[in-house]
Amino acid sequence: MSFFEIVVLPNGDIALKRGNDADEPLIRISFSKEVAGFSEESKIDLAKVMIEAGIDLFDKMGLDILQSVEEEHDSSAMSRLIH
Repeated sequence: MSFFEIVVLPNGDIALKRGNDADEPLIRISFSKEVAGFSEESKIDLAKVMIEAGIDLFDKMGLDILQSVEEEHDSSAMSRLIH
């Protein structure tokens, strides 16, 4: 059984990662400089809600994002507008 943890990365991003894994986080959330005035606790609370909403959506879609799957990201350097 894997345990997951939400961590603050050295660059200030907030991430979801496996508790026993040093690899790349499963989910990473970055905040712009515009929200620099928010407290770290507020950013973590917001990140928790965002992560939970994402997991719920994937669950409704029948996808298990928390299952260990190796994928290559050919377009990882390109940004995509989702909404």
